[in-house]
Formats: sequence, C-alpha cells, structure tokens
Amino acid sequence: MQTRVAVGVIKNPQGQILIALRDDARHQGGLWEFSGGKIEADETAEHALQRELKEELGIDVQHATPLITINHQYPDKAVQLQVFTVDHFTGEAHSAENQPIQWVNPSDLTNYAFPAANHAIITAAQLPPYYAILDDSDPSRLTANLEKLLANGLKLIQARLKNLSAQQSHAFIKQAYRLCQQHGALLLINSAVHHAADLADGVHLTSRDLMAMHRRPALIKWLAASCHNLQELQHAQHIGVDFVVLAPVLATQTHPDTAPLGWSQFAEWVGMCNVPVYALGGQTLADLTTAQHAGGQGIAAIRAFLD
Repeated sequence: MQTRVAVGVIKNPQGQILIALRDDARHQGGLWEFSGGKIEADETAEHALQRELKEELGIDVQHATPLITINHQYPDKAVQLQVFTVDHFTGEAHSAENQPIQWVNPSDLTNYAFPAANHAIITAAQLPPYYAILDDSDPSRLTANLEKLLANGLKLIQARLKNLSAQQSHAFIKQAYRLCQQHGALLLINSAVHHAADLADGVHLTSRDLMAMHRRPALIKWLAASCHNLQELQHAQHIGVDFVVLAPVLATQTHPDTAPLGWSQFAEWVGMCNVPVYALGGQTLADLTTAQHAGGQGIAAIRAFLD
C-alpha cells in the first residue's frame, strides 16, 4: 500500500529553503527532509500540508504552488510525495517537535543527505518556473534577445544553435555565458552544438541524442533533454537527467501539422515519471498555472519571454 505524503519546500524572503533532520527512530531516520506529513483519508494534499506545517513548524500557509509529485518504492515502503512550494506564510518557523531545522540556500541542498525519494525534489527546488529557449533562426538577433531575456529576469536559458557554424557557436557561447553569469542565470547548450559541454552550465539533449545515450555523461553539472512521448520521458529518467521539456503541449506556429498532446496527456505522462518537466509548445506566460497544476515544473518557450 502506498503512503501519500504532503511536502512543503518552504522559502523565506531571502530565497532560502527550510530543511529538517529526521529523528533516528523514524523511517529514513538521520537524514534531512522537507517538512510535511501523511495525508489522511479525508483530506486533500493542500489541507494536509497546512495542518502538518502548523503542527511541526507553527506557521500558517498563505500560498502553496504544486511543484512535483514523486512516486518512490523503498525496499520496505512505497510512498507518493505531493510537493508544494510554500513562498507565503505567517508566523516564525520553529521546531514544535524538537526536530533540528535549518535554512539553506537552494544551491547548497546537495551538500545534505536526504532520502532517495527527495533527490528530484532537490532538483525541482533549484529550478525556476520558466525555461527560455534562445533560438538562432535570426543570428543577428542572438545577443539582443539574450540581453532581453536576462533583463526580463529569466534564470534558466538554453542556447539552441542549429544554424551557426561550430566556430560561430563557440564564440557566441563564451560571450553568452559571461552575460548569464553576471545576471545569476544558468546557460545550457543544445547538444546539436558539439564539444560545448564545458563552455557553460550544462547540456540540453535533443531527443535523438537522448535515446542514443545509455548513461548520464560524467562531469556535466546540469543535464536536460527534449521529450515527445512516454518512452523518451522514461529513458530520460533512467539515465538520470535533471529535467526535461515535453512537447508539443499546445499547437504551435512552427509545427502546425504536429498534433499537440493537450494538458490531459501532459498530466498523465508527467505523473508517470519522477523528473521535473517543463511544458513546451504554444506556451504563454498565462499558461504557467495550468502547467504547474498538471504536474509540470513550469513552461518553456522561445517567443513568450521576448514579447
């Protein structure tokens, strides 16, 4: 029987995340965790989250956004973790159950030992809700578009360079990476650009390159992939990518003959994998809430963040 648990990734105004140390006597004791607790038969995940965080930390949840749902099988227990970002709450968090707690920067979460089921939560907690794709269909606009994305606050960007020569691509990436670092943004390079893995923060695999790969490459900090069906999603999880984009969710101008998945299919497939998933295809800023409530990390787009 699967135990359903509501989990809160609680953020303070400084962007730090609250973690707690599990009691040694509990399942997965001695490891760090995100606060929360079991969902009772007569309550929703949101109600369970509010109740548990009030009991454990003395805070009242004012706003919680779905982040990710994890289904995990331990040797002795099956769990489903319904995870929410809690970025608005009242009260001062304190341990009402004498459980050690600590505020940590998102980038430092990997320095703490968590239960295996929490690993995808750690990744999701570090990722923003928007993933911008910088396309080189008009090479003359590349730098201007990148500057606009950064000025608009985008913190996760993929350079999808398929028209530039290798030399031009590498020259642009070096310039783009400096700009991204100055703005605190992550830059991933589409795998169509060869020998560029060490020029930025990571690599975004095309679906073809994803399916040709049998294991996660070493020494890549961030690894993402493009997926279009359940087989690709499951393979991405199998090799250990950090996140994926799933497309096309809605109809697009660039591929009018490709049938979109729709939100129902998107939600079904996302629910079958434990990887943060961005919705791509026909997305606008107004689709963010829909994507999150369908289980997605957020939305990915080319034009939406430039308009």
